[in-house]
Amino acid sequence: MNPWQQGQGYPQQQYLHNIGFSNTAPQSFGNPLPMPGFPTMGYPAPQPGGGPGYPQVSQGYPQQSSGYPTSQGYPNTAQGYPSQGSQGYPAQGGYPQAPEGYPPAQGGYPQQAQSGYPHGNAQAGYPQTNQYQGYPQHNQSQSHSQQAYSVSSVPETAQTKPTVVPANPFDPREDAAVLRKAMKGFGTDEKSIIHVLSRRTNEQRLRIAFEFKTLYGKDLVSDLKSETSGKFEDLLVALMTPLPQFYAKELHDAIAGIGTDEDVLIEVMCTMSNHEINVIKQAYTAMYGTLLEDDLRGDTSGNFKRLMTSLSMGNRSEDFHVDQEKAREDARSLLQAGELRLGTDESVFNAVLCSRSFPQLKAIFNEYQFLTGHDIDDAIKAEFSGDLEKALRAIVKIVRNKPLFFAERLHKSMKGLGTNDRQLIRVMVTRSEIDLGDISDMFQTKYGETLQSWIEGDCSGHYKKCLLGLLGLY
Repeated sequence: MNPWQQGQGYPQQQYLHNIGFSNTAPQSFGNPLPMPGFPTMGYPAPQPGGGPGYPQVSQGYPQQSSGYPTSQGYPNTAQGYPSQGSQGYPAQGGYPQAPEGYPPAQGGYPQQAQSGYPHGNAQAGYPQTNQYQGYPQHNQSQSHSQQAYSVSSVPETAQTKPTVVPANPFDPREDAAVLRKAMKGFGTDEKSIIHVLSRRTNEQRLRIAFEFKTLYGKDLVSDLKSETSGKFEDLLVALMTPLPQFYAKELHDAIAGIGTDEDVLIEVMCTMSNHEINVIKQAYTAMYGTLLEDDLRGDTSGNFKRLMTSLSMGNRSEDFHVDQEKAREDARSLLQAGELRLGTDESVFNAVLCSRSFPQLKAIFNEYQFLTGHDIDDAIKAEFSGDLEKALRAIVKIVRNKPLFFAERLHKSMKGLGTNDRQLIRVMVTRSEIDLGDISDMFQTKYGETLQSWIEGDCSGHYKKCLLGLLGLY
C-alpha cells in the first residue's frame, strides 16, 4: 500500500501545496535557521579560513561520532535568504503580500512544533522541516497567454506525493536493534533491513546510524557493506548517505576522470533550490577540498559552462509573485535574442532562465507562445544544440512539470539493453521524500505502464525489493 493512498496502517498525512513547482527540500537539507542545541546531521564543516563565496559561521554544533560532518555552514542572509526572526518565520518583507492567495493566519506558516515533525505525535527533539514553498500559489488573473497555453502544466494547487514519510512513532534505538539482529551471526535478514531503511526518511536513517554506533560500537554503513553486495549494496549506501554529500559525490563523479556526464550536471543543477545548491556546494568543498564552481568551469566549456556557473551561484529569484508585465518584456527579449536575429544571443537566454523564479518563468513561456504562436521549447531546439540545448529544455520542462522530467529520467535509465542503475538509484532515493508518487503517476500517464512493472522487469533480487520499498510497494 502506498503511503499517499492513506490506506490502513498509515497515519493520515497532510501534504502542503507545491508552489512554483519547486518542491520542498527533504528534511536532510535542514532548516536555514538552525535550531539551538540540536545536533543536526549531514552537513559539512566549513574549510579553515573559508572559501570564496562561503560565509563564516559560528561554531557551536557538537561533532557527531557517527562519522558524518557536522551541520555548519548555512548561507547568511547576504546570499539572498530572507532574514529569520526569533520564531523561525520569514521576515515581514521577505515574501510578497498576497492576502487573497494565502490562507488565514492559523493555517499559513507551519508552527515550530516541539515534536519536530509536521504531523502526528513524533518524539520531541527532531527539527521542523523547512517548507517555505508549501504555501498556496498567489492568485493571479489569467492573461491571454495563460489561456492560450495549457500543455503539460501542473495544476496550480497540485500537492506533492512523497512515498517515504517520517515514521511515526519513531524509535531509532529499536530500529538499530532490528538491523543489528538482521546482520548478526550467519546469514543476513535482508527483508528486515529493507523494511526498516526503505520506510524511514534520510534524517531518520542517520539517527539510526548514530544510535547503532552508540549501542554496538560499530558503523552501520560498514556493516551493511560487509553483509550485502552489488546493486543492493549501492542502494543501501545511497540511502544511508546524507543528501548533501550524496549529491556532492554524484556531481564529483560526473566531472572527475576522462569525460563528463553532462546529464547528471543538468539533472542536479537545474532542479535544486538556492538553499539546496548552497548546502551541496559546502558539502562538496568539505569532501574534495575544491569549489564546485571551479570544478564545473574546469570540466565544461562554452555557453554550457556559463550556464552551469550561473546555476551554481544559487541566486535564482524565489519570489512567489508573478509580474505579468515583466514576463512580457522577458518574452520579447528572448524572441529578439533568438528567432528575430541572425545567430543567437545565448547570454539573454542564460540570464532569464537562470535568474527568474519558476512561477515567473512559466508566465514568460506563456507570453512567448502568445507572441510567436509556437512553444519556446521549439525555439530552443531550433536555436541551440548539444548540452546547452538539453539543459535549457530541461529547465523549461522542470518549470512546467517537474514530475514528468524525472519520470522521463527513470524511463531512460531502464529502457533498452542494460540498466543505468546509478541514475535509477539517484532518482528513486532523492525524490522519495518529495514527489516520487507524482513521478510514478506521470510515468504511467506518459508510457501506459506502471513504474512498478518496469522496476520488476528490469531489476531483480533484494535490489528490486528495496526499490519497490521506496515506492511503498514492499
